[in-house]
Amino acid sequence: MKQWLYCLLVVCVALPLGATAMPLNMTQGVTDISGQVYHLHMTILYICCAIGLVVFGIMIYSMIYHRKSKGAVAANFHESTKVEIAWTVIPFIILIAMAIPATKTLIAMEDPSDADLTIKITGSQWKWHYSYFDKDIEFYSSLSTPREQIDGSEAKGEHYLLEVDKPLVLPINQKVRFLMTSDDVIHSWWVPAFAVKKDANPGFINETWTRIDKPGIYRGQCAELCGKDHGFMPIVVQALSEADFENWLVEQRQLASNAAAAAAASMTQTLSLEDLTSQGEQIYIARCAACHQPNGAGLPGVFPSLIGSPIIKGSVEGHLNIVINGKPGTAMQAFAKQLSAQEIAAVITFERNAWGNNSGDLVQAVDIGKFLGSNEAKTEANKAVADVTSTIATTTTDITDAVTEKTTQAVETVAKVAPAEALPTLTLEQLMTEGEQVYATTCAACHQATGAGLPGAFPSLIGSPVVSGPVSGHIDIVMHGKPGTAMQAFSSQLSPRKMAAVITYERNAWGNNSGEAVQPADVASHGQ
Repeated sequence: MKQWLYCLLVVCVALPLGATAMPLNMTQGVTDISGQVYHLHMTILYICCAIGLVVFGIMIYSMIYHRKSKGAVAANFHESTKVEIAWTVIPFIILIAMAIPATKTLIAMEDPSDADLTIKITGSQWKWHYSYFDKDIEFYSSLSTPREQIDGSEAKGEHYLLEVDKPLVLPINQKVRFLMTSDDVIHSWWVPAFAVKKDANPGFINETWTRIDKPGIYRGQCAELCGKDHGFMPIVVQALSEADFENWLVEQRQLASNAAAAAAASMTQTLSLEDLTSQGEQIYIARCAACHQPNGAGLPGVFPSLIGSPIIKGSVEGHLNIVINGKPGTAMQAFAKQLSAQEIAAVITFERNAWGNNSGDLVQAVDIGKFLGSNEAKTEANKAVADVTSTIATTTTDITDAVTEKTTQAVETVAKVAPAEALPTLTLEQLMTEGEQVYATTCAACHQATGAGLPGAFPSLIGSPVVSGPVSGHIDIVMHGKPGTAMQAFSSQLSPRKMAAVITYERNAWGNNSGEAVQPADVASHGQ
């Protein structure tokens, strides 16, 4: 029997000692913090193995030597103060022994002070945006695994789904501070070799840091379920020596200068429809196909189809606006900083002429430049108005505060309804026609083109209490949304005319047939 106990002792001791060579065990990584985490992990493992050895050793010994067949008789006792004190104090001491090194490691992990370099990391579906503070360098990092490998038509590469077009480049032997945030949903930046895993939350900034000990390429992934392409959001970090990192910075500034020169030159180029669609198709596959599908059909209820859609068939300016500035409240990102003017022109031209759209429209880089210039002029004008308003406000007395408040309310009301000709009285047919277009671009992604919704996620609008209830309630939920749900407030996204049209459409489409025509003035007066 002693031999069996010796064997058990050897097994319990050998397992943690051999864990360092196990491929599934935690790795030591390439930073001091990752080393501390690894040693903490192994320390806790040793303690757990020791506890297991003692507990199971006593259990096995008791079962063998105090079994009934050997004549053992169970003791009859009610309680033991000594035993109760022992099984309370001993675990407490063990927990304290585990908590002290764990606390030291956690404190070290959460101390980003005295950093040599600060980088802002912004997650968005499904790429990472890196911005180097005080270096004037920023770029997007996207998956570079070929689509053929993802579709299965080619053999998968060595770093399948763990390769990007532009890696994050960091220097070794310097403390790098990361500021994490997100443009849309919750992401999580995770590189195991650094022992860094930090959530990127929209509207918040989280901090973490690392100091890499040796050069190399280190890979990670988004560790938060962030959407249907969550698995296509890898992280690649290239660690360089300090001298090589400085050379890389110089190289990036030169590349930025060359890109600016190329962008300026593209403003004078006029490309053919064939050239634009050829270039646009490549950009579409790399940037847009993940959501809208390679065939432009989208994903019903999630991402809209681009085949004959109101955006594609509508004005070029509207198409430019949504590609450049994105669409708040949806997965449609702003590509103004992600693509050059030439690339934006090419992909818009491709979308307006592919999949049978055949609009014949050609968008050139100069059109993008004019659109951006127009937006900048509007922004400057808004800033000027804000400055004047601020100056006036600071020179008024306390007596005028009430007047200022009323004036502000009046200005906001006028902004919603002005100019007066924007609030005509429309026929039911006009409202239905315009409302159908607004619904297709704004509401159909959630409530479906048929109004049937997605059971358990988005309610049906066919005979729903909101649609069949009072008009004022319908207007209120469209204007102000519904807290705690995915229903957004559209008062800042749609004009009174568009809200009136889409409400009228919803109350008369899909068999609802209320016969009610909601006018822009009804919406404007509801918002006062």
